[in-house]
Amino acid sequence: NILLLGNDGEITEDGFFRTDTMIIVSINLQTNTVSMLSLPRDLYVYIPGWTMQRLNLAFVHGESVGWTDGGFGLMRQTIFYNLGINVHYYAMVSLDGFRAIVDAVGGINLAVDCAIQDLPLIGAEVPRDAVRVTEDGEYALPVGYYAMNGAEALWYARSRGNSSDFDRGRRQQQVLRGVWRQARDNGLLSSLPSLWAESQQYIQTNLTLDDLIPLIPLAANLNPNQIESYTFNRLYHTTPWTPPDGSNVQLPNPDQVRELMIEFYSPATESQTANEAATVFVYNGTNIPNLDLVAAERLNWEGIAAVPMGSAETTDYINTVLIDYTGRSKASSLGDIVGTLNIVGENIRVEPSPTRESDFVVILGETYNSCTEGGVLPVEMPPAGG
Repeated sequence: NILLLGNDGEITEDGFFRTDTMIIVSINLQTNTVSMLSLPRDLYVYIPGWTMQRLNLAFVHGESVGWTDGGFGLMRQTIFYNLGINVHYYAMVSLDGFRAIVDAVGGINLAVDCAIQDLPLIGAEVPRDAVRVTEDGEYALPVGYYAMNGAEALWYARSRGNSSDFDRGRRQQQVLRGVWRQARDNGLLSSLPSLWAESQQYIQTNLTLDDLIPLIPLAANLNPNQIESYTFNRLYHTTPWTPPDGSNVQLPNPDQVRELMIEFYSPATESQTANEAATVFVYNGTNIPNLDLVAAERLNWEGIAAVPMGSAETTDYINTVLIDYTGRSKASSLGDIVGTLNIVGENIRVEPSPTRESDFVVILGETYNSCTEGGVLPVEMPPAGG
């Protein structure tokens, strides 16, 4: 279990940095799978020596008093006490480090399935494909597939203008996936030993090169649908609360959080294995560029093996269509595809085919919408030609 941290020390004026990004990456070498869990920065937890405080303060408290193993030592004890997860290693970057790592792999490609709207952010760049939408200077990044450099990816990862800290955790996991995929596709994983020394100027960590080398084969052969992603859901896993100091925190709901921790730690289930066995070809039935890439990545996020296939024979589809060539013999996968892409029943066609090249075909329409994240508000896009 590796704890990935991002701190805000470069933009705070009180000399007191907080770990606003906290993602646990759990690597299972027996099943060759990876799970990621984002921890909300405002999660109200018991920090040994400080009683109840926000989780993003544990690291700096540990640093300030010289806790055993420093900030990581106290953060590790806090996570173990409150969530039952034993974290073995950590790696922390600043905003500069984040930008440098993304640029070092040549930039990343990101599938944006929930449009984002926000102001420019300190230390980041508004993505070049974003559109200014308000007089106050807010920009919107519509649903689409985008290439981003480090500064643009930082805007995407930190933005919460029309969303929340919970959705931000999901987007930060997207960035991690993008960095891994770019490093794999560019052959950088095999160059890790030579890159390790250079990366030390950006990363604070207790990992050594000897710890990482055994993980290279897994990272090189991992498929996107073998990465499981978990986030807390506001109002289900947590309850908002204002303590006497007037801050805004999230109280963990014990039963629901325990359920999430068990799911995060458990090996792949039979249904997940079935999803991996089912294949989905995704075609773009619209004139919106690269929509098939967005939908395929959204399905892969849910553990469904999807392949973007480019444009459909025609690009005038209004509604998304799903063709089931299995004759409903893979009902679990069918249900997951329908739920993930929000496909209505009348647009599902069952056409059994023993000679099929894929189990399912999805043809995307203009009404495509796979944004199911709670708390994400619609963006204000200007009219076409405006």
